[in-house]
Amino acid sequence: MTKRIKLIILVFCLIKLALHLIADSHSGFQADELLHIETGKHLAFGYMEFPPFIAILASIQNLFHSNSVFVNHLFSHIAAILILIYLAKITIVLGGKEKAVFLALLCIIIAPSFGRSQQLFQPVIFSQLFWVLGFYQLVKFSQKLDKKNLLYLALFTVLGLLTKYDSVFFIVGLSSLFLFKNTRHALIKHKFWQIILISFIFIVPNIIWQVVNDFPVLQMFGRLYEKQLDSVSRIQNFQNLIIAINPLTLLITIPAIIYLFTKNKVTNRPIGLFIFFSFLFLFLTNGKSYYFYPIVLIILPFGGVFWEKFTGETRKWTIYPLTLVLFSGIFLIPFGMPVYSFDRYLKKIYPFEKKETIGGNEVVKYDEYYSKNKWKSTLDEIKFVYDSLPSNEKESCLIWGKHYSQAGAVNLFDSDYDLPNAFSLHGSFYSWLPKGKMSETTIVLSYNVGDFFNPYFDEIQQVRTIYNPYADTEEELFQKIYVCKKPKQDFEKMKELFKNRIFE
Repeated sequence: MTKRIKLIILVFCLIKLALHLIADSHSGFQADELLHIETGKHLAFGYMEFPPFIAILASIQNLFHSNSVFVNHLFSHIAAILILIYLAKITIVLGGKEKAVFLALLCIIIAPSFGRSQQLFQPVIFSQLFWVLGFYQLVKFSQKLDKKNLLYLALFTVLGLLTKYDSVFFIVGLSSLFLFKNTRHALIKHKFWQIILISFIFIVPNIIWQVVNDFPVLQMFGRLYEKQLDSVSRIQNFQNLIIAINPLTLLITIPAIIYLFTKNKVTNRPIGLFIFFSFLFLFLTNGKSYYFYPIVLIILPFGGVFWEKFTGETRKWTIYPLTLVLFSGIFLIPFGMPVYSFDRYLKKIYPFEKKETIGGNEVVKYDEYYSKNKWKSTLDEIKFVYDSLPSNEKESCLIWGKHYSQAGAVNLFDSDYDLPNAFSLHGSFYSWLPKGKMSETTIVLSYNVGDFFNPYFDEIQQVRTIYNPYADTEEELFQKIYVCKKPKQDFEKMKELFKNRIFE
């Protein structure tokens, strides 16, 4: 790696980190992040929605006892930088030099999808990281056929599976190694079945957890297809993907695909087929558009290498207009991450977004833009209600968040507001439900769910309503606070009643 390449990587890493830190200063927590942060207090071999890796990271971040966005994004930012570095390394291993590295990394900076997905504390960013790390080892193994790279490939595959279940698409792609004589012989030589067996051992605890808990992940995927995936066509997914990665990056991704499947080097064949198999399986299962992000990431280095070889010595000038066109894509960065304050976003960016109307209001697409104010107003109202309770009721009072993000927000900021703990029966919070009798008085925070709580308490009084003009669903326009008394059941009975309603 030359000094110029190292400088290019350093500059892009600094730009990437600066963008994320600016976004941290302008944003609050996205709803799912509040669940992921809470998992750090409840380490286990599995969770209702995802494998255990993110909980380990959350537990480390929780050692800071901080509710700041920056602290709870530490590992996300580290992962984002590592993705840049290893995509550059993939480009170099493929034969790329300065131009190729520059073009590949520039595409990541200008893509709104990589801005947002690599900003938030979610399994998505770490899944992308392990795809990239695994693919790097796959490329090196296809070239050297040595055991060290095969072992690293197995390691990152396992870590990917312990991060997000969609890593199964990565495993499907690895079947390409068995279809070519040179890689197949290398696998046999290195006793690949032993590596698979050892890898499987690390995954077994999560499988056992799923079995013991009646495979909640299947319930989650069933709900996901029912509510989202079945209503979105594959064509719509591709349209969303092209917009998300910035249409200008097609100048890199399309040549990348052409280069990958026309340069018939022996070492490139299993790599090309790996990408094809992963993509095909993902396409057939009609996954969300962001499931394709890791595949886009690992394709970018091939596009950089293509343009570098195409320009060569005789077409040097070509790189300048191409770079200029790609640079113009920086104007899409604020569409993916909050590099503007919310007020400026509403004035500068919001008018150009595709708008939907809910309850007469034009919604904001991503809740981290406004969630800082949303959760502050919510917790202020809960604090008002809690302080208004008689002293004897406050002693045993708990807070029930109907959605896991509501319970997560209360538990993350409870020290600032001196509030009791919150529980929920939604998602992984179901596993952490208290035991024994329910408190005589429970403060309930919910979205607009009608008479949902009537079967569980004899006395229910709605005391506050919190309006959110930026909500992206009818249900979330209003949060309602109830004071509920005289529960009709204990927590064990509640758990039984909600056993098949975890994701409702």
